[in-house]
Amino acid sequence: MVFGRRRKAKMEEAAHLEEVQDYDAADEAGGVPEASGRSVTGPFDVSEVSSKDGYVDLGALLIAPREGLQLRLEVEEATQRVVAVTMDLDGSSLQLQAFAAPRSEGLWDEIREQIGQSVGSQGGQVEEIPGEFGTELVAKLPSGINDGTQGYRVARFIGVDGPRWFLRGVFGGEAALNREAAAGLEELFRKIVVIRGDNPMPPRDLLQLRLPKDAAGPAPQGAPEGAPEFEQPERGPEITQIG
Repeated sequence: MVFGRRRKAKMEEAAHLEEVQDYDAADEAGGVPEASGRSVTGPFDVSEVSSKDGYVDLGALLIAPREGLQLRLEVEEATQRVVAVTMDLDGSSLQLQAFAAPRSEGLWDEIREQIGQSVGSQGGQVEEIPGEFGTELVAKLPSGINDGTQGYRVARFIGVDGPRWFLRGVFGGEAALNREAAAGLEELFRKIVVIRGDNPMPPRDLLQLRLPKDAAGPAPQGAPEGAPEFEQPERGPEITQIG
């Protein structure tokens, strides 16, 4: 038995030495792979940031402040729970919802299909397009115009699968149609930090959002520069629910 353990230790030591030599050789050749993907470009898991300081703490989501940014928490009428947060910037909006997800697979492919079915049932149309965050979904929903004629309201859906969570964003206004108009909100989306928590949760359950302390109105005097203003919670749009 003692011999067996010593032999195993020598084999492990040799294997480790081989890995180090391979890594050094790749490094000298400039071929060491660099970290990439969501954990580098964002949105981030809370385990991937060094500090939560400087963010607006909404419970499951940490939002980076920015000059001119307004935040709206949207409330489900039946339960009075916060179901979404919307970022308003430069005349466009980005609604955010975070969900629990399985450890082994993402939700975005399945959710895109479900959104498409929901939009289709309302007489709308959807189109999948490539984007900065992978496959996106552009939805055109029937909407009445002030003069009584029938028009369309456009929404652009993005989704990111993280470790045991899924983050969905819905662009509205000019940002749904124009990439340049969406640049500021896309930058904020990349900076979002998701706090999944350790509690077991069924996939697709909403991660809990909440209003920050002392944030039920405009940013107080002395608040950090660029701190967003808060509007009173309101009922969220039903067309974007997926649960």
